[in-house]
Amino acid sequence: MSQKNETAVLILSLLITIGLAGAGIWWLTSRGSINVGGLSPQNQTFPNSATGNSPQSEQAIGQRLSAGEKLLLPAEQATTTKQAAVQAIASGNYNAAISDLQASLKTNRNDPEALIYLNNARIGAQKSYTIATAVPIGGDINAALEILRGVAQAQNEINQSGGISGTPLKVVIANDDNKPEIAAQIASALANNSEILGVIGHFGSDTTLAASKIYQQKQLVAISPTSTSVQLSGVGNNIFRTVPSDRFAANALSRYMLGKLQKQKAAIFFNSASSYSKSLKDEFTTAIYGDGGQIVGEFDFAKGNFNAAESVKSAIAQGAEVIMLASNSATLDQALQVVQVNAKRLPLLAGDDAYTAKTLQIGGAAATDMVLAVPWHILADPQSNFPQTSKQLWNAEVSWRTALAYDAAIALIAGLGRNPTRTGIQQTLSASDFSANGASGPIRFLPSGDRNRVVQLVTVKPGNRTSYGYDFVPISGLSTISDRPI
Repeated sequence: MSQKNETAVLILSLLITIGLAGAGIWWLTSRGSINVGGLSPQNQTFPNSATGNSPQSEQAIGQRLSAGEKLLLPAEQATTTKQAAVQAIASGNYNAAISDLQASLKTNRNDPEALIYLNNARIGAQKSYTIATAVPIGGDINAALEILRGVAQAQNEINQSGGISGTPLKVVIANDDNKPEIAAQIASALANNSEILGVIGHFGSDTTLAASKIYQQKQLVAISPTSTSVQLSGVGNNIFRTVPSDRFAANALSRYMLGKLQKQKAAIFFNSASSYSKSLKDEFTTAIYGDGGQIVGEFDFAKGNFNAAESVKSAIAQGAEVIMLASNSATLDQALQVVQVNAKRLPLLAGDDAYTAKTLQIGGAAATDMVLAVPWHILADPQSNFPQTSKQLWNAEVSWRTALAYDAAIALIAGLGRNPTRTGIQQTLSASDFSANGASGPIRFLPSGDRNRVVQLVTVKPGNRTSYGYDFVPISGLSTISDRPI
């Protein structure tokens, strides 16, 4: 194809992207915030009263933390009864808050912040065990909501069943905007609060790495449900995660490429400014060479002159038979440009960050048959009760981020049940015989803090489970691809 034609394809793909994104935003704003199939378009950002330049003052960090006395999700999306409930909690009027939050949830069942605040209001001033969850509200609102749903569901279930040996669970929400410098400040605030006994978070690998130094120093257990960088392995005996590391995903994708696709040569697209993206790229490269394949090209989204059309053309010229997309949330748009420009010429592989509605919405037909490695899929384990209970609670199917946030909360609840102290939780989770039943099966941790479990391969197919005309579908028989020894 000539350079002129390549440029025309890129321009056309960008116009399609803009048009579809605009249509998607109209659809969402006209139909409310409930997500479909556990997915909603990624990378939306909203103004937040606590956002600003870092380092932030102690008062500004305080505005990023709430057990119900302030809204952290965008106020313009809150129901009037939810806004009234927050004011009631701030003034100590818990009965009024309970009534208002119940009314708000009848209007919007899909609101995890409201459910967490409701359970906190029911506790009121009585004794409770307190944990925190750090989410990227200002950086990736949809990922924040997905994580909060998992935490809210676990809290709701344990408190409805009588609490932890009779003591209810309170949850504090923290917004770090997925920024490492803010995450570190939030980690300090949480660690210095003796009432906080454990943390679920953070979202991105860079933010979790920044916060983990403080948690380790202050001996506060933190469990990330979404950070997959191999840099987190063994970072400290207080740092755990319920999501498998990138090594698991890379091995599964490598074996799929060489075994199922019967392809030997891959080109990798990644973001050199992201720990997650670099980790997945490096692990995939190691796995490919270990399995007898070859990486023929690397293309960095972070370069100012990155051009999707020219990069795909170059990859093909170098003999690439497969394109591997190791994008992170900040570079998903560039990855989707690659999907469109590729136009199904080469098979596509991707990591879990591409598991978002935007891939279905904008990738569309060009993304058909793309294979992603994800930690969990709602259709992959029909024997589990979690898909049914979560759908009943949220009136929608949930994503892997919700399932693994639920697992993180279940692990902390199990630790609190054995020894409700910071040290006791750490010792419980580190014990060789520790096991808890989560949404995605047994929860066990390796000495490194990693979770030792399989990944699930899914592929994009036409379907009607979402509103976009395409679905992520589990690849049967490939959910038990195991990892090499760590």
